[in-house]
Amino acid sequence: MFDISEELKKLPAKPGVYLMKNDKGEIIYVGKAISLKNRVRQYFQSNKNLTAKTKAMVPQIAEFEYIVTDSELEALILECNLIKQYEPHYNIMLKDDKTYPYIKVTVQEAFPRIFMTRRMEKDKAKYYGPYTDVLAVKETVETLHKLFPIRKCRKNLPKEIGKERPCLNYHIGQCLAPCSGAVSAEEYGVFIKDAMDFLEGKHDGIRKRMEGEMAEAAAQMEYEKAAALRDKIRSIQSIAQKQKMANMSVTDGDVIAMVRAYQECLIQVFFIRDGKMTGRENFTMTASEEQSRSEILTAFVQQFYTGTAYIPREIILQEDLLSEEKVLLAQYLSEKREGKVVFTVPLKGEKLRLVELAHKNAMLIFEQFGEKLKKEEQRTKGAMDELRQALGLSQTLRRVEAYDISNTQGFESVGSMVVFEEAKAKNSDYRKFRIKTVIGANDYASMKEVITRRLNHALKEKAEGKTSSFTRLPDLIFMDGGKIQVSAAEEVLLSFGMNIPVCGMIKDERHRTRGLYFGGKEIKISFTSEGFRLLTRIQDEVHRFAITYHRKLRQDAGLHSVLEDIKGIGEIRRKALMRHFGSVEEIARAEVGDLLEVIEMNIPAAEQVYAFFHQEELQK
Repeated sequence: MFDISEELKKLPAKPGVYLMKNDKGEIIYVGKAISLKNRVRQYFQSNKNLTAKTKAMVPQIAEFEYIVTDSELEALILECNLIKQYEPHYNIMLKDDKTYPYIKVTVQEAFPRIFMTRRMEKDKAKYYGPYTDVLAVKETVETLHKLFPIRKCRKNLPKEIGKERPCLNYHIGQCLAPCSGAVSAEEYGVFIKDAMDFLEGKHDGIRKRMEGEMAEAAAQMEYEKAAALRDKIRSIQSIAQKQKMANMSVTDGDVIAMVRAYQECLIQVFFIRDGKMTGRENFTMTASEEQSRSEILTAFVQQFYTGTAYIPREIILQEDLLSEEKVLLAQYLSEKREGKVVFTVPLKGEKLRLVELAHKNAMLIFEQFGEKLKKEEQRTKGAMDELRQALGLSQTLRRVEAYDISNTQGFESVGSMVVFEEAKAKNSDYRKFRIKTVIGANDYASMKEVITRRLNHALKEKAEGKTSSFTRLPDLIFMDGGKIQVSAAEEVLLSFGMNIPVCGMIKDERHRTRGLYFGGKEIKISFTSEGFRLLTRIQDEVHRFAITYHRKLRQDAGLHSVLEDIKGIGEIRRKALMRHFGSVEEIARAEVGDLLEVIEMNIPAAEQVYAFFHQEELQK
């Protein structure tokens, strides 16, 4: 038994990260501290200075653990990683987890390549970006290869020079074929420099040189070459027109502004690289109403920039960050960038104009999607709350699990578990159970086995100090069925000393969702409500998941019991037949000619399979 008052006495006066857990062992909050001893104790002293959100959280804390670090900076990084890993309910959460593309030029190679990547490594290559429009990046890379004869292959040059003949790109004029030794590194490097100038917006020099080459080609009556240069010049001019100057005073920076309504926040970021706007992106965050704008922006900067590869020199903000976090974040980001990073809150001038523009864009997007956000709120949290009220439960429903048993006259009984968090399916937490201890069609005993195995796994992992989807127990359990299934689950929970509400999902004579069985009676839910729609989704999903697994086991069993009885047909041919025909029934209907279409089959094997399924006909 975890004794909070005793554990508080053991806290060290060192920097680190603390994890608050509820009575199910779920991590509900992650925080960092200069002194763990002082910070964690504050939660359990007078609640006068606590925010409303913290006041609501503290009664749910059943235990806590902590990790000591060497510095507050290390604690900051660890805190960020743990928040992303566990997604605690009481932390301000950045909902988006995006990785942005870069254009990479491998200048460290003798014959550099240019391609799109989402990983920025310390490999001495040159990176451009990040960009928010993946299609635009792909088009840019494609344009570069059309404008400049740069290789696309991954050959190790100059080590592999002369080992193979030039590829098609050389013959169509889109590569100088350095793999053949036809061009030196210096000659090839001229085109790489042009490509890099192009990416940096230095179009004039390239265009003027190409115009000179075009005029010379025309004078020499090389009209085909002149026409090709003309097309390249037009492409450069078109792209140059699309690249608008953002602000000459900002060469490498991000501009951040936000709008909020209730618990929903929308943050707009403008990306400025080399004095040009390379893209913009919006992010959504959830935060309680009493949390300040500075607190939300601080959480965004912390979570976003610890997860992105590129750190700009300047981060321009609509409002200042929390003072106690600002210095630490500047230090961390500067170390990550390997160069100074500054936070700016402009009061006038062009930078203020950029912040106002970002805010205006955020407002427009929020207005555009505001109604959608409200509907999504009603469809998810609202639906969960409707089910909670219908069942008369006091606890907020965040995670629910649903179970179903599937079998065919007792054959290959299987159990399925699906998980919904915040009313959304969490596929990564789905689990399958092949019934081991029950013979025949016994849904009651099968369900007891499934629930027992699920809870035993949770307790085992918790005892081992592990944290996974199994250690997170549900707030509510759904059974695909009525009284029998509910009784089975309740009996198991009682034996484990756990108090998790269980209700059955009842269907009508047409096999459609009808209502819930809870507390010994049937509870009707309005067919038009979001709660009923959610209940239908859960019931359909758990049934689909069970049937899919059961069908696979039946197919595997069919493959074993029938095809393995055919002499001369080994495992490779059995699998090939199933891949080609899809089922044993289709194999049985196939003619010898059809069977020979399978690559692994020959005439004797095809005749053997045909004879096996047509013994009676052949005997006649």
